[in-house]
Amino acid sequence: MTKNILIRDLDDSDVEWIKSSVPEGISQNEFIKNIISRVREDNSQYNLFHRAHEPITIHRQLPFKFIDLFAGIGGFRCGMTAAGGRCVFTSEWDKYAATTYQAWYGDKHIHTGDIRNISIEDEIPDHDILCGGFPCQPFSLAGVSKKNSLGRAHGFDDAKQGNLFFMIMDIVDKKKPPVLFLENVKNLKSHDKGNTWKVIQGNIRSRGYSMFTSTIDARNWVPQHRERIFLVCFDKNIFGSEESIGFEFPKAPNTPPPVLADILTKNPDKKYMLSDKLWQYLQNYADKHREKGNGFGFGLNTGKDVARTMSARYHKDGSEILIKQSGWKNPRRLTPKEAMLLLGYSSEYSKLFGHENGFPQVVSDTQAYRQFGNSVVPKVVEEIAHEIVRCIGNLICQTDSGCLLKPRITVPNC
Repeated sequence: MTKNILIRDLDDSDVEWIKSSVPEGISQNEFIKNIISRVREDNSQYNLFHRAHEPITIHRQLPFKFIDLFAGIGGFRCGMTAAGGRCVFTSEWDKYAATTYQAWYGDKHIHTGDIRNISIEDEIPDHDILCGGFPCQPFSLAGVSKKNSLGRAHGFDDAKQGNLFFMIMDIVDKKKPPVLFLENVKNLKSHDKGNTWKVIQGNIRSRGYSMFTSTIDARNWVPQHRERIFLVCFDKNIFGSEESIGFEFPKAPNTPPPVLADILTKNPDKKYMLSDKLWQYLQNYADKHREKGNGFGFGLNTGKDVARTMSARYHKDGSEILIKQSGWKNPRRLTPKEAMLLLGYSSEYSKLFGHENGFPQVVSDTQAYRQFGNSVVPKVVEEIAHEIVRCIGNLICQTDSGCLLKPRITVPNC
């Protein structure tokens, strides 16, 4: 059998669809092979009488533009890129997180100042999906507890971070993206006796968006319990009613969930072992709170375990997730590489951006722990993004427009 298969007698419309659908950077041949491979992998029996342009979701088959707000180290950037997206604007004001982001994604043009001072019309391009994990500390259980103990404001009253949600709404007002994809801590719904959640819902819905929400534990994709609330919102003027959109949050995969052994280093550097003094302090600290009926203290884990949530405080004392290392006198912290894998920043994502041996560490251990503790899990973002893309693809098929959403707003007959 000849190795090369030539396809002849294609309709002109099919040829034009292929030309218009091939993303930059790959050939038409590679694009077609990707489609065939995906169908084969899904064990799909393709129906010759099926609509030829119904989307099969593969990497980059249905390209879209997104912006990455409060980007951190790029959990959204990884997941959205894997689902076919192209990032056209990034904002992150922490200089250490921005250093990591630029090194990982080769993006030298991210906005690193206060986003509240930006000119939305001039500096933020049009986009199909607005992504943002707006700062969660003003709403998180740990953040609220800490601020209360210090007599500081939290939630929307936090002048530095709490009002950044309204900056998102300013961007929505001026750019009107077809889809919003937001993330925060699960405490968002209960913060301030539910009033914070009412304000968020009211602001989004008043701008004409349908709103889908779900609290998802990343435990099915990474070896830690990490519950976050996700908000996916569709412009009703484009997508219609919630029923017609048909969006559903992803279900857990049918594969066994990972455990810590899947990400732990076999021979870690002994510098990550706790000192005698720190180990004794942590034990005394845990005993003290246990007597008071509190749950504060370390979690001592083996490779068979699933870790508790890694927090941004991990870089201070390492008390949340400790590893019982065979042959070592005291437990140890996670290494930065293990912390990276604990959040799901695997080679699956690093290779998308040219890093064959994983994402490099370009900041101190202290900053790396803080960045991972603040991050969203890329795989959860990717799974949700595929569902969003499916809804976009269905809409394009129904309208037979063959173009993406943003142009259709201003050019109805594109």
